Amino acid sequence: MTWGITLILLSIIAVPSLLLSKKPNAKELLEKIEPYQGWIGLAFCFWGVWGIISTILSIGWLTTHTTWWITLLAGNIISAVLGFMLGFGLINKFFLSKNEAAKEKANLLRAKLAPKQGRLGILGLIVGGWMIVASFLFL
Repeated sequence: MTWGITLILLSIIAVPSLLLSKKPNAKELLEKIEPYQGWIGLAFCFWGVWGIISTILSIGWLTTHTTWWITLLAGNIISAVLGFMLGFGLINKFFLSKNEAAKEKANLLRAKLAPKQGRLGILGLIVGGWMIVASFLFL
C-alpha cells in the first residue's frame, strides 16, 4: 500500500498542470515543494530502480501471484522514470558530470521522455491507485 501512496504523490508532483486545473490553491503547495523536487525525484528514481531489481529477484512470484508481481513491476518502472524526470538536474550534477558519453545519453533519454511526462504522471496515478486496491485484494 505504501508503494501505491508514494507513487500517487510522485505523480501529483510530476503533473502540476492537472492538479492546478482542479484546485486553484494547489499552486502555493507546489511552489513550496519545488525547491525539493530534484531530491524527491532522485530518491524515487533510486527507489524505483531498487524496486525493479527486487521485483525481478522475486520472479518466483510470477507463477503464484502473477497480478501482484506485474503490478509491482509496473509501479516501480513508472516510479523510476518519473523520479528520473524530476531529479534529472541532480542526477546530471552528481553522477553524470564527469562522463560526457553518459551525460549525452541521459540528455537524449530526457528529451524522449519529457513530452510524455504528463501521460506518465496520469498513468502513475492510475497504477498507484491500483497498487492500493491490489494490496488489499492480494496481500
